[in-house]
Amino acid sequence: MRKEIVPLLRLALPVVLAEIGWMGMGLVDTLMVGPLGPAAIGAAGVGNALFFAVAIFGMGVMLGLDALVSQSFGARRLDDCIRWLQHGMLLSAITAPVLMVISYGGWLTMDLWGLHPGVKDMASAYMGVIILGTPALLFYATFRRYLQGMHLVRPVMMALITANLVNAAGNWVLVYGHLGVPALGIAGSAWATNLARLYMATFLGIAILLEHRRRGVHHPQVPFVFDAGRLRGLFRMGAPAAAQTMVEVGVFGAVTIIAGRLDPTSLGSHQIALNVASLAFMVPLGLASAAAVQVGHAVGGGRTRDAVAAGWASLVVGLVAMLLVALPMLAMPVALLRPFSQDPGVLATGARLLAIAAAFQLFDGAQAVATGVLRGVGDTRSAFVMNVIGHWVVGLPCGYLLCFVAGWGVAGLWIGLSIGLTIVALALTLIWRRRAAQLLRDGLAAPGVRPLPAG
Repeated sequence: MRKEIVPLLRLALPVVLAEIGWMGMGLVDTLMVGPLGPAAIGAAGVGNALFFAVAIFGMGVMLGLDALVSQSFGARRLDDCIRWLQHGMLLSAITAPVLMVISYGGWLTMDLWGLHPGVKDMASAYMGVIILGTPALLFYATFRRYLQGMHLVRPVMMALITANLVNAAGNWVLVYGHLGVPALGIAGSAWATNLARLYMATFLGIAILLEHRRRGVHHPQVPFVFDAGRLRGLFRMGAPAAAQTMVEVGVFGAVTIIAGRLDPTSLGSHQIALNVASLAFMVPLGLASAAAVQVGHAVGGGRTRDAVAAGWASLVVGLVAMLLVALPMLAMPVALLRPFSQDPGVLATGARLLAIAAAFQLFDGAQAVATGVLRGVGDTRSAFVMNVIGHWVVGLPCGYLLCFVAGWGVAGLWIGLSIGLTIVALALTLIWRRRAAQLLRDGLAAPGVRPLPAG
C-alpha cells in the first residue's frame, strides 16, 4: 500500500486543487453578493441548490468516463479513449436540453416551495439565468473526465484556477454595474458564473486538441462512428453514479430549501457554513477522482493487487486529510465565516454549524473516497443505494424533526446530515472491504467490470 501513496498524491494534488477551484467559484459568488445582505446570500444558495438538483445528473453521468477511459488507458487503448470522449460529447449534447427543460419547470414552480418572501424573488432571478449555462457545464464535465482518465490533470487545475478570475471579474462588473454596464444585482452573479463555465469548457477543449497534437504520429486517428452500444454502455456505467451524485447533492439542496423556510439569518448562516464545509469536502472529492483513475488503471492493466492497495491507500490518506481539515472549523470558526458576513447573528449561528461540520468530516471524507474507489472497479450502484438509505430514509427525516419538532432550528438540519453521512461512510467502507477481498481471491475485476483486451 505504501508504494501506491506517492503516485496517488501525485495524481490527487492537482485534482484537489481543481476541486478547490471549482468550489472557489461558489465562494466568489457568495463573497460578491454578501454586501447585498443575508437574504441575497441565501437566495444564491437556493437558486444553485434547485439548479444543481437537476444538472448534477448530467455531470454525474460523465463520472462513468473515469472508469471507462482509465481502464482503456491502462490497457494502452488510446483509440478506445478517444471513442469514449466522442460518445461522451454526444451524450452531453443530448442530455443538456432535457435537463434545461426540467430545470425551467422547477423555476416556474418556485412559488410552491414555501420560501421566505425576502428570498424567493432573488432566488428566482438567479436561477432563471444560471440554467442557461447547462450545455457548457456538461461539456466541461466530459472533457475533464477524459483528461483525468488519462492522468492529464494539470489542464483541469489550470482551467478552474483561472476560471475564478473570470468569475470574480464578471461579478464585479455585472453585480454592481462597473465599466458602464448596468447593475444586475444577484442575476449578474449568475451571468458571471455562466461566462466562467463557458470559459472552462473552451479551455479544456483546447487542452485536449493540444494533447492530441503533441502525440503526433503516435496519436490514433479515430473518425467518429456512432455506436449505440457504446453510448448505452456509457449511460449504464454513468447513470448509477449520476443518481448517487444527484441523491447526495440533492439532500444538501433539500436542506437548503428547508432552511429557506426559516428566517433570512438562519438561511444566510447555513449557506455560508455550507460553503466552508463544501470547500473542505473538495479534498476527499479530489482524492475520490484520483482513486477512481488509479484503481481503474490498475484493473485495466490486470494488476489486481495494485488496485486493492490503491483503494486502501486512498481511504487512509482521506482520513488523515479530513482530520487536519476539521481542526480550523473547531479552532477558528468565526475567522472562517467573517469574510462572508459581518452580521452578528449570522456569525453566531454559523459557528455552531461549523462545529457540527467538524464532527462529520471523517465520515464525509470516508464516504467520498470509498465512492471513488468503488467507481474505479466499476461499482457505481452501491453508493447510490447507500446514499438513498443514509440520507433520504434516515438523515433528512431526522434533520426535519430536529429542526421543526424539537425546535433546534437549522442546527437540527445539520445534525440530520451528520447522521446520514455516518451511515453512508460505514456502509461503503464495508462494501469496499468485500470487493477488495473478492478481487484478491479471484484475480479478476469486480462483477460488472470486464477488463479491456490488451490489443
